[in-house]
Amino acid sequence: MGADIYPLVCCSSCGLPYPAHGAPYHCACGGVYDFSRFPKYVTPDLSTQAGLWRYRATLGLPDATPVITLGEGDTPLLQGHFGGIPVYFKMESQNPTGSFKDRGSTVLASFLFSRGVNAVVEDSSGNAGASLAAYCARAGIKAQVFIPESASGPKRWQIEMFGAQVERVPGPRANAAAAVLQAAQRGKVYASHAYMPFGLTGIATIAYELFAVLGIAPGTVLAPVGHGGLLYGAMLGFEALQAAGIIPTQPYFIGVQTEACAPAVSAYEANSSEIPDIVAGSTLAEGASVARPMRAEQILRRMLAGGGRMVSVSESSLKRAYVLAARQGIFVEPTACLPLAALLNDKIELVEPVVTILTGSGLKTNIISTNE
Repeated sequence: MGADIYPLVCCSSCGLPYPAHGAPYHCACGGVYDFSRFPKYVTPDLSTQAGLWRYRATLGLPDATPVITLGEGDTPLLQGHFGGIPVYFKMESQNPTGSFKDRGSTVLASFLFSRGVNAVVEDSSGNAGASLAAYCARAGIKAQVFIPESASGPKRWQIEMFGAQVERVPGPRANAAAAVLQAAQRGKVYASHAYMPFGLTGIATIAYELFAVLGIAPGTVLAPVGHGGLLYGAMLGFEALQAAGIIPTQPYFIGVQTEACAPAVSAYEANSSEIPDIVAGSTLAEGASVARPMRAEQILRRMLAGGGRMVSVSESSLKRAYVLAARQGIFVEPTACLPLAALLNDKIELVEPVVTILTGSGLKTNIISTNE
């Protein structure tokens, strides 16, 4: 079963290990927690578990940790074409609450439950809040979720239906983040999908599932980048596969942001891993509208070493990709269409097989006019 996760998690600033009790979202020194050593990949016993938890030995949780699950993982991998390019669609929109966030939430909620946490706060543009609210409901943990006032109605309804208290914050996404930090300063447990690293082991299972189906590592993996946890988790998963001698090389990773909010793209183009200060503009890709991505530095270091690149797409190409995907029977939210919009740019070089990670269901967004 899983090795103890806690010695593997340390402060990225001072190096102190994650404490053996409590559930702080950052170190006492103010640093962010991350994995000093990622859990090793262990070939799963497919006969004993289904879904993501068949990879329990790679999730890093102590053996006695109760499993808080809704049946996440094992999402379909569809084969098709997009923009004339042969591509695989990893349908993360088919997870229990309709987004990839469930992979992180199942591990995070299991961790929180094991620590005796009975109430949490979180901030989200919608998907992370809906996911955490669902898993907290499953675990009997009270949740309070701060969302931008502009967050899509279906996501807000999900959060409310799962029994979480919704706090609608006027203004941009950053205001919701500021509001939840005030709650954390008052002593609330901040179950942050961005700050807390535990869910990264759940997201890494995307890499394990891709290998299990394809039999090889993809040549190229494209994914949206908001806080960056999705792409960082996938990178860690493929690194674990390579370290175990399962694959000889890593995929080439392409992170995609919208031109309206592209801080990681700006850093990449400046050959830097430091995120510049930007003001996020209005975008259909609300799930990636993050001006200060928490995991961007880790992604950029790997990309600048030759492991990938960041690109941005226009709002018009994003809407076009949204429509073209639906015309293939693939109904995903605009944020999920960021990598598809990138495929419409014939200047991007791709190594096959090409995988796009489609992050969230189209049912999670308000009605979007497709009139040009």
